[in-house]
Parts: sequence; C-alpha cells; structure tokens
Amino acid sequence: MHFAHIGSLLAASVALMGSSVDAATPAAWKTRTIYQIVTDRFGVANGVTPSSCGAGTNVYCGGTFQGIISKLDYIANMGFDAIWISPVVTNVDSQNAYHGYWSQDLYSINSHFGSASDLQALSSALHSRGMYLMVDVVANHMGQQVNGNYASNNPSAYKPFNQPSHYHPFCTISNYNNQTNVEQCWLGSSQSDGLPDLNTENPTVYNGLYTWVKSLVGNYSIDGLRVDTVKHVRKDFWPGFNSNAGVYCTGEVLSGDPAYVSPYQGVMDGILNYPIFYPLTRAFQKPAQGFTEMKNMINTIRSQFKDPMLLTNFLENQDQPRFPSLTGDRALAKNAITYLLTGDGIPIIYYGQEQSFNGGNDPYNREALWTSNYNTQSEMYQHIVKVNKLRKAVKGLTTNNPITTPLTSVYDDSQAWVFRKVGMVVALSSAGSSGATQNLYVQASSLPSGQLQDVISCKTISVGTSGTVTIQLTGGQPAVYYPSGSLGGSGICGH
Repeated sequence: MHFAHIGSLLAASVALMGSSVDAATPAAWKTRTIYQIVTDRFGVANGVTPSSCGAGTNVYCGGTFQGIISKLDYIANMGFDAIWISPVVTNVDSQNAYHGYWSQDLYSINSHFGSASDLQALSSALHSRGMYLMVDVVANHMGQQVNGNYASNNPSAYKPFNQPSHYHPFCTISNYNNQTNVEQCWLGSSQSDGLPDLNTENPTVYNGLYTWVKSLVGNYSIDGLRVDTVKHVRKDFWPGFNSNAGVYCTGEVLSGDPAYVSPYQGVMDGILNYPIFYPLTRAFQKPAQGFTEMKNMINTIRSQFKDPMLLTNFLENQDQPRFPSLTGDRALAKNAITYLLTGDGIPIIYYGQEQSFNGGNDPYNREALWTSNYNTQSEMYQHIVKVNKLRKAVKGLTTNNPITTPLTSVYDDSQAWVFRKVGMVVALSSAGSSGATQNLYVQASSLPSGQLQDVISCKTISVGTSGTVTIQLTGGQPAVYYPSGSLGGSGICGH
C-alpha cells in the first residue's frame, strides 16, 4: 500500500492514442483468475543473465516487460487468464524505486522495465492468448523528493503536476479515524521521506488525472486497473477516475472493517477484499482454527457490499507477509489457495505463491522468481493447475456458473468446511498435514446428485437423493468436486 503509483504512456507514444481498446467490462472480469507480478522481480528477457538479487534486496534486480513476455507460458499453463503488473511510469531516480510506486513522470515509461513499445508488446502478447492486462496505478501521491526539492515548495521535477498548488501542504497522518487527515496528509514520517500528496480537490489535478488515466488505458490497450491507496483520496474523486479509465477498476482500501471498506464499492467497480483477507489468513495460519469467523465475514460482505463477486481476493501481495512465513504447513496453504480459487469473488495469486516463497515483511516478500528456475513441477504450481482447470472448464457457462454463483455452506465443524456453488462442491480442511483422516458426513440432499470427481485427487464419490455422503479428507488436503459427466474435454483427471 505504501508504494503505489500509476502506470502510463509516453509523450513518444502519442501516435498510439488512436488505437482501439477492447475494454473488458467488470462482469467479464468475474470469471478471470489474476496472477500478480512485481515486474522487477518476475523475469528477464531471454538470453539476459539475471541479477543475483538475494532475499530482502531493495534495489532494481532487472525484471522487464520482455521478461514477462518470455514467461507467459509459465503463467498461462497454470490456468491464469489475466496478469496484474506493478506501476509502469517513470519513478524518481532511486534504486529503491524498483517497486514502481514512486512516480516522477506519469507520461513516460520506467526505462528499467523497458520502453513504451515493450509495454505495448506485452499487451498484444496477452491479448493474442485471450488474456487480460491489469496495470497498477495511483492517484494519491507522487514519489519522494526529487533532487532535494520538496513538492510543497518546488515540485518542478514532477510531470505533469509541477506546481506547489498541485499538492497538499506537508503534514503527517496522525489520526486514521479522521478521514480528512487520511486524505490530505502525506504517507511517510517526515517531509524528506514522505510521498507528496496530490491535491485532488484542485480541478487542474483531478482533471489531469482523469485525462492521464484515459490515455494510459488507450495507449496500451489495458483491460483493468488495480488502484492504490484509494482511502487516501476523497470518495467523490473516484467515479470520474473509474469512468475515464473505461475499464474494470479494483481499489486498495487497506482495512479489515467491512463497514469502512464497503462504501468504496459505491464509487469504484471492485475493491481488494481486505475484510476477508484477515479471517482467511487466521483460519489456516494454525491447525484447527475453525471457519466461524470466515463464514460470518462472508455473510457480512454479502449484506454490505454492492457486488461481492467483483471484489478481488488474495492471500499474499507486495505489502503483506507471504503466507508460508506464517506457517510451513503446505496442506494449510493449499486449503487457503483453494478458497481463493473457488470462493466468492475474483482470485489473485501473487507471483511466487506457486513456488511456496516464504518471505516476511516488505522487502522480503518481493523475491526474484528466477531463483526458483520457474519450476512447473512444484507442489503448489501443480495444485493451482488442477483447480484452475476446473475454472477454465466452466468459464463459458452462461447459466449456473459456479465461479459467479454465491457459495452455500453445507457442512461445518471445528476442522472442516464444505460449501457448494451449483455443481461444484469444495471441502476445506484446517486440520493440517499431520491431522488424522477426516470423514465428513454431508447430507446428500445438499449436494448435486450423481458421480462427483475431486479435480485434485481424481477420487470420486456417488451422491444419492437421500441419506448422507462421506467426504474423506486425508492429510489435511482439500477437495474440489464436480459432476464427472460434465468434465469431458477439460483435461481433468483424464477427461
């Protein structure tokens, strides 16, 4: 959250302004599965020797747009049909700006990642595969001071906002219960390390941001935006920003309180689902935590949010410790990831989750992926493949699509939870890998009848019209069932 700043175009790329964008609607995003990338840490172009870039490295390591293009098979073969990349605009001249969130010039591309044409090539490469491009943007602030000049008195180095009146006067956020303080003061502890806060009450600034985001999306045929630090800008700024973008926007509102977060979906298409992130993490962080808190939050979200299916769900991101840093139990991690891929909303998998990276707080959670050698046989990579195959198999269903249907709980105890989404039945375990075999006795009437196949283990169960059905979970592993007769041609379990 602390580092988020917008991706964009180039003055040099004005020729692209007329290019048409096949704008993806918010509804079209509901069936997508997003793979999040920190560009500097994901991949280098073929033939380029990557930097050693050890864990905790806080400088540029060499990842590029061309590096992403060279590894699209790695992403697509996991079943992802969208990527979210970190901010793309030119940042302040600092090695520490590798994350992309310290903007200096909104109208040029960060040369560390490549050129405007490289970004356009990435967009084209994704679209040729039927995949979407989401770009991280920010409208709240710019980068840290440039050449010793503060934005509050001499912001001439920033583009396009180069006047003191374009920024709120320096102050620190001292009271997060005071929304004006949150919106108009700077992120950071001092003026020297603070992030200059854009004066979005100024018509020059908000119209400039609206014009910029429209050109960014148009120049690079972007399909969606992840919007940073949304709670730090007045709410009535966001409808104009979202409409000028013309594509699905999902905003970061860093709070676990649904009553605080939900009003933001009234001004933006989607929101990063922090309200479910915290109980999801707690449910699987240790064995036998139970699912009551998580289920209650799902019900609260349904009652308070405009459209829960447009919320984006995650277990890890660039601001939070990686889940395996909290527990080394792979079974618990698989269950948590399974919920992401099957629960209500749009799933996001953070690069490196498929390799069970275990970095803690920033910057240790931003490891270089090339250190894994892009292992497609890793345990978590293969797990994601299996569940995503089912998402792809049902993606085109116009009715009774389990991806876009709200879940219904059908079984719950202290160490297991079973929910149904039309024909899909998901059984999650919080027992952990050392737990005993779990026999879950589920009412047959609450399940789809006939033969169901677990897309993870390939085991089947038969469901009648009455009595109970035994779902067996071994070693704390999850199961995702679907009618066997509907899996033809899916590539799942030999079908």
